Amino acid sequence: MKHVTSRDNALFKHLKALVGSTHQRRKAGQSVLDGVHLAEAYVAALGQPTSCVVGERHYDHPEVRPLLDLIEPERVVVLADTLFAQVSNVVNGIDLLLVIDTPAGHLPSTIDTDCIILDGVQDAGNVGSILRSAAAAGIPHAFLTTGCAFAWSVKTLRAGMGANFHLNIVEHCTLDMLAGRLAVPLLATSSHADAIVFETDLRQPVGWIVGNEGSGVSAEWMDRVTRKVGIPQPGGLESLNVAAATAVCLFEAVRQRR
Repeated sequence: MKHVTSRDNALFKHLKALVGSTHQRRKAGQSVLDGVHLAEAYVAALGQPTSCVVGERHYDHPEVRPLLDLIEPERVVVLADTLFAQVSNVVNGIDLLLVIDTPAGHLPSTIDTDCIILDGVQDAGNVGSILRSAAAAGIPHAFLTTGCAFAWSVKTLRAGMGANFHLNIVEHCTLDMLAGRLAVPLLATSSHADAIVFETDLRQPVGWIVGNEGSGVSAEWMDRVTRKVGIPQPGGLESLNVAAATAVCLFEAVRQRR
């Protein structure tokens, strides 16, 4: 176990760079998990982190100690409180971070199971919420096109609440990369749909395509959709938030398959 008290320490500098820059996280191939819940979810799903960083004041915290018992001691770093304050944006939280090697997604040669494609979803909170719903609904694959929020950003991870660790997430996907591999019907929600999602047969694997918050699914992807489905909105609003609409669709499939 290491104890770091100097801001000139190389590990602290690396941690500060990761926390402060998406570019640095992509370059290093590493992500930062902030807080006990995400740390517990990661260790339970994927095992040992690269390092576990805990603030001095919370080293003996009752929520921290059981987690530290699961992590190899040589991976644990105790950080001076004044330094920890420089690498965490959480107010009144528990001072604990995990540094992990960002899981590398894989692109199956044939996609014949349920999947979800995010087409230019830009808000990290929406991306995280969609991933959370997908994982909860048992979706194995999430494919993100270029233009989506980073799946491993701090905000996305917080919104996902551990969902990232249960999905095969592939970023920077294009239509050319995916279209020839899809062996399931592709569905999209639309205000101009010819069917209602609650009256659509979803008992077999399907792919869902969800689009940008403002412009929706792009024209090139909409041309590849097998069927457009609508969500009834008797309240009269124009549309649902993309994460909410996605959850409705995914769990309608769950309902039908029970």
